[in-house]
Amino acid sequence: MRIGILGAGGIAATMAETIRPLEGVESYAVAARDLERARAFAEKWGFERAYGSYEEMLADDQVDLVYIAVPHSHHHRWTMAALEEGRNVLCEKAFAANTEQAREMIRLAESKKLLLTEAIWTRYMPSRQMIREIIDSGDIGEVMTVSSNLGYRIDMNERMVKPELAGGCLLDLTVYTLNFSSMVLGNDIKRIAASMVPTETGVDGQDSVMIEYAGGQMANMFTTMYTLTDRRGLICGREGFITVENINNPQKITVWEPDRNHPAVRKELVVPEQITGYEYEVLACKKALEEGRIECPDMPHSETLEIMGQMDQIRAQFGIVFPFEKN
Repeated sequence: MRIGILGAGGIAATMAETIRPLEGVESYAVAARDLERARAFAEKWGFERAYGSYEEMLADDQVDLVYIAVPHSHHHRWTMAALEEGRNVLCEKAFAANTEQAREMIRLAESKKLLLTEAIWTRYMPSRQMIREIIDSGDIGEVMTVSSNLGYRIDMNERMVKPELAGGCLLDLTVYTLNFSSMVLGNDIKRIAASMVPTETGVDGQDSVMIEYAGGQMANMFTTMYTLTDRRGLICGREGFITVENINNPQKITVWEPDRNHPAVRKELVVPEQITGYEYEVLACKKALEEGRIECPDMPHSETLEIMGQMDQIRAQFGIVFPFEKN
């Protein structure tokens, strides 16, 4: 599978590092808005081709899968362009700026029978199945509450604070806590209540989200672009609870006894060693292409649309409209 990376920023470099040692995956092409930048990237990471425009790379019939690694505001435009050229696409999270864009992208992929999937890495990682197996075993009883937080000091990054780039916590950080809650509790949602603290530019700098589910469960989420947090996930059942070290890239999963006076560890699970963690989504794409699929079972189109819909509801409560949505 020959990969073409659209964009040459930091996340593109992480993907380049990931795919270099993978068997059956070729670091084929990279495109940037500046040819010299693309050439420097290609030389550093061992790519065969470098393009000074996105359009040139998308026209290359040797590209089997395009990885979209540009800001959220540009996911729709370049995913659509890639699909129009007949390219399969792995698009970074958040998949799009809003549900309307996401539906257009998925409709085009379906009409052209091309693979299109969202690069929300936690959906593809082994840790997801490890947590699911603990819950399904009944080890902690009926799950009633999930909480999660995610924070990094990234407010100095231009793409995080510019409304025209679809900046803010929601599409970059809260998307992870929403996926964490969804993977544990599903999507039978009764109510979402959300609030935020805005940056000087008007995007959300810190988010607080509560989801109430039809079955009486609750999820609470906090995200911030101002500070590093412990990034912990907590899954509480009637017979015990689970802590997840770093919901953004789980490292250790611990099952605890429900003893309020003397909490005791029931068991600890350490996730497998990884290259960067991106390899699971890449290999999922490779498998899907080999099987003739147009979506990955780990993150089907329906789930992408569900999370996009949740984020649209939350952003409406925030009162945030991106400039490109006003036309």
